[in-house]
Amino acid sequence: MPGIGSVTSATLLAALPELGTLNRRQIGALVGVCPFNRDSGQCRGRRMIFGGRAGVRAVLYMATVTASRCNPVIKAFYQRLRQAGKPAKVALTACMRKLLTILNAMLKAKTPWQPPAECKH
Repeated sequence: MPGIGSVTSATLLAALPELGTLNRRQIGALVGVCPFNRDSGQCRGRRMIFGGRAGVRAVLYMATVTASRCNPVIKAFYQRLRQAGKPAKVALTACMRKLLTILNAMLKAKTPWQPPAECKH
C-alpha cells in the first residue's frame, strides 16, 4: 500500500497481532486513534485521542504523513477534510484511522492493495 514501508509493516505485525481479527472500531480503539469526548454535565470539551499502543500510533502517524502525499485514497480524504475547514492535525488523525481501517480490512480478507478504479493509472 502506498505510504506503508518496511518499518511500518514490521511494527504493525509485531506490536499489533490483532490486526485483521478485530472490527474497525475495536482496532481503532486498541491503537488509540478513536476520538473520545471530554464532556462533563453541560460542559462540552474537545475530542481527543489517547490510550492504546503509543508506539504503533507514532509509527502510523509517520506512515499517514507519507500516505497523505502519495496514496490516492488517503490524499483525497485528507484534502476533503482540509477544504471542509478541519485543522491539519485533526484531518491527519482521521486519515490515520482510515489507513488503519483499510489495512485491517486487507488483512481480514487476505487481499493485496488495489487502488479504486478511478485512481488507477
